[in-house]
This record gives sequence, structure tokens and C-alpha cells, in this order.
Amino acid sequence: MPAPAIPNVNCLWGAVVAGTLARLGLKHAVLAPGSRSAPLTWAFARQKEIQSLSVLDERSAAFYALGLAKASGQPVALVCTSGTAVANFFPAIIEASLSAVPLLVLTADRPPELRDCHAGQAIDQVKIYGHYPRWQHEMALPENNPKLLRYLRQTMVHAWDRSQNQWPGPVHLNFPFREPLAPVKQSGFKAPTVKHLEKLLDIFEPHRGASASHDVEFFASAEQIFGARRGVIVVGPGQLADREIHLRRLYDWARQCGWPILADSLSPLRSSVGLGGQMIAHYDLILRAEKKYARLQPEVVIQLGSLPTSKKLRTWLDGLDVPVLVVNHGPENADPLHRQAIHWRGKGALLALLNRDPPPSNAKYAKHWARLEKLASMSCANAFLKMDWLFEGKTAWTLSRALSMGTPVFVASSMPVRDCEYFWEAGGGQRIYFNRGANGIDGTLSTALGIAHAMRRPTVLYTGDLALLHDQNGFLAARELPAGASLTIVLINNNGSGIFEHLPISKFDPPFERFFATPQNIDFEKLAALYGLDYRRPATWPDFTQALLPLPTRGVRLIEVRTDRKRDAAFRSQLFHQIAATL
Repeated sequence: MPAPAIPNVNCLWGAVVAGTLARLGLKHAVLAPGSRSAPLTWAFARQKEIQSLSVLDERSAAFYALGLAKASGQPVALVCTSGTAVANFFPAIIEASLSAVPLLVLTADRPPELRDCHAGQAIDQVKIYGHYPRWQHEMALPENNPKLLRYLRQTMVHAWDRSQNQWPGPVHLNFPFREPLAPVKQSGFKAPTVKHLEKLLDIFEPHRGASASHDVEFFASAEQIFGARRGVIVVGPGQLADREIHLRRLYDWARQCGWPILADSLSPLRSSVGLGGQMIAHYDLILRAEKKYARLQPEVVIQLGSLPTSKKLRTWLDGLDVPVLVVNHGPENADPLHRQAIHWRGKGALLALLNRDPPPSNAKYAKHWARLEKLASMSCANAFLKMDWLFEGKTAWTLSRALSMGTPVFVASSMPVRDCEYFWEAGGGQRIYFNRGANGIDGTLSTALGIAHAMRRPTVLYTGDLALLHDQNGFLAARELPAGASLTIVLINNNGSGIFEHLPISKFDPPFERFFATPQNIDFEKLAALYGLDYRRPATWPDFTQALLPLPTRGVRLIEVRTDRKRDAAFRSQLFHQIAATL
């Protein structure tokens, strides 16, 4: 960092920010264009240890950063100018907060004298994100002062720590800057020497974001849980059991006590290879056979993380009058059913559970669940293998069987995530990603691109048409994908919102079609041409598999699967009744 190359105090602050984060281990910064943020952008673009990415749309930029952080597990810096640019980060910050993803949000701002006086591009940015950041701070105005430079350095170290320790999430730092914003020579400014700058950045011990697990206090009232003979382990979406050693130990623990594992399709447990027997993937379908409830009744429920997506499962759990143990790595309340549950919280909570001796074995109970799982899986396979028309639910089933082990798959909210819950087969080994903190459809494409970037390998996005259109500006960020990274978009185009077809409002048209289903009548082939995408539109299932595989090694590809949402909704209900009758 040659001193003569730092021409003014704003650039000096930018250099300390970028230099400190580089030494802490930051690998990626996503920068949206703007004037007020020029000192930060200038510094990140010069920092060789950090890959800086340029994304035009701030909402897209924030979700791209979210995807990078999800896949890498490390904080990503996110930079924008002042004004409404800051507000466009908000949806991704909410998602990052609710799904515990580390982000360093660095927003540029007008200085105090240009606030509340109708200066251009000035809004109230202080604590603009409410309670969603793990920590937020209004930075001091830049000065070439050794004491303030130490404050700046330590604030960045603290922000890095707060984004990761105990409960990861976004951190917001608001940077006010006076002129000059561009890297022009400032009269009277004398940059610190290289020696002083190196000393400033080297006197702290870099943190690497690994927070030590802490012990969980065990309550005597939990003993009834470990004395039960019939229990179920419910695993929600998220990263509670995302390390391979935890997955294997959890499965072995469940096998020893003969308890089934009901794993959400978005849990790494559902896709883990070699975990058979205790793994129940089709619990939503099984629980539609209500006559089986008596034999499925457990004496205890252990819930890992948040609850799965399945409404049928939630209804069943809500009707159980049994002890519940909720094991969660974060401090939030993960029990929307408001049961009389015992909560074990913290990063050591899962290991604390697995270190306990398992309850007495009950192989008969587990075998009953396993028999129903096999029947439900065979019923789905029989129905889908006979099917010669394009049904959106079969797309999820086909992807689970066709995609190779380790393939990153981002699943959009709304109907795609539910079809995965119903039909995604266990044991494929894919790496599943999602935005289910707030369950929104915004930022779907941009998040998937960020995941592909971080993984640097062929990635799949499984989405509906409205979710893709909602984030259409994300295509502008595709140029930032590095070598080896690609994104194949499997688009279910049912010309509207398929999930609303399953709700009571669908019986009322008008206003249903215009205001709820909201068909957009988009020609996706022309959309693909606009952004220079490889486009395919399969007419049959063999065509779909041929279009899907092999996954490309670069660029973005769009595979459009056109379906009829009303026919799909009717068939889905019919299939559920058939499987329930079979069981």
C-alpha cells in the first residue's frame, strides 16, 4: 500500500477498511456503483487479496453477496452509495439475519451537515435496518489522526467478529464522507508512511471466524425424554447438522434407539448418501394416511433447528401431547407451535445431545415408519414412471435422481420448495441451498449466482416463473461468474403462482386470476436471447434429462418446463389421495 498512492483522507479510511478486512480473511466484496461510496470502492478494487465484484442493482448485489456467504460460510462485504441504494439492501439483510448468514454491510452516507436539509440523495440511514443487524454503528467522519485510525481498525475487527460469533448474521456500518470522494490529491493531506500503515494493520491477532462451542446446561426435566421408547427426530432446513461428522453421528444415534428421522428436503441430512433405514423423506405423504396415526404416535419429539416446510407435519406435531426437546444453534425461538418444550441452545447443543447415551432401542417402531416410507416412495415412482406429460412435481423428483452427488442446488420458495418436500428422494448427495429465513421469492436468481460463484462449479437453480421474473436484474450479475462456475436454471413456467391454486382464494375468480395467480405471459425464449443465455424447452421427460445433463462448465443456461398449474394442482391432490389410500 504505497503511501503516495493514497491521495486524501477518505481514501486513507477506505484503505484501512479494505486492508484490515483482507488481513482478517475477507475474500469477496460486492460493490454497487455510486459516487458517495467511491472511497470504499476505490480501496476494495485495489486490494489484491479481495475479489471485488460489480453488480448494478443494489437488491441483486445484496442477494449475490448472500449467496456467496451461504456457500462459503465466510462474511462477504457489501458496499453501496447513499440514499435509496441503502434501502434496496434491506430484503437480503432480513434474510441474512433470519437464516444466520454473515454479511458486512458498508453503506456510504452524507456528512451530518448535509442531512435533514434536502440535500440530494440523502435519507436517514442510521439504524435503517431496524433490529435485523447483529450490530450496527455510525462511523466517525474520516480524519488523518492516529487515534481515529486505530478506532477505525478496531471497529472493523469488531464488525468481523460480530458477524460470526455465536449467532452469525449481518453487521451494518454507516460511513459518512465529505468531499473529495474521488481519489484526487487533497491539499494539505500527508499520507502515513508505509511503515506506519503496516504497523497499524499488523498489531492485532487476526480472527478467522471460528467461535468456540460452549457447553449447554442440561435440565433435570429432560430426563423423561431420554427414557422414552418411541420417539421421532424432526430435522428442519438449515445448517444445524451440516458437518459430515454430525450427520453420521446423528444417524448412528437414531439407529441405536430405533427412532425415525423426519428430515426436511432442505436439510443436508435428507440428501446424505448412505443414510438409509431411519431416514424418512416422504413423511408429508405418510401423514396424509390419518388412519395410521395411532401406530405412528411417539412418546417424545426431538426437533433440530426450525420446523420443516410441511404443513401436514406441523399439524400432526401440533396435535401430539408429548414432551418436546428443541435443539437449536441460535438464540431465537424455533417453536412456532408454542408447545411445552425444553430448549437447548448454542453451537454445542447438537454435540451435547449426541454425547448422551441413546434411549432404549425400539426397532419395531422404526421398522413401521420405514415400511411406510418404502411404500410412499414406490407409489411416487410408479406414478411418475407412467407419466408422459410435464407435471411440475415430477421435476423435483427427477432432479433428485438425476443430479450427481455434490451438485449445488438452490431451491426457490413457493411451489418448488414444497414439491421438493413432497417428492425429493433421499440419499442423492446434492448440496441444497435456499432462502427460508423470511421465505420470500425476492433475490432468488442473484442468490443462486452467488452460490455458483462461491462453489466454482456447475450449479442448478430450481424456480418458478414469478420468482425468476421478480429478480430479473440478477442476470446482469452473471458476467461476474468465475471460470468453472455455471448456473442451470430449471424454470417451472405455469404462467403464474401455482401455490395459490391450493388455497381457498383460488375458488373466487374474479379476483383470483388477476390479483393472486398474476400471470405475466412472458416469452422466456426472448428473455434468454436478451441476456445471451443458452435456452432449452423440453417437450418430454427424455428431452428434459437430455437438456439437463451434462451440466455446463460455464455461463448461464435456461431450461423452461411449461406446465398447466390448474391441471398440476388437481393431479397433486389426486396423487396425495391415492398414496394415502395405498398406505
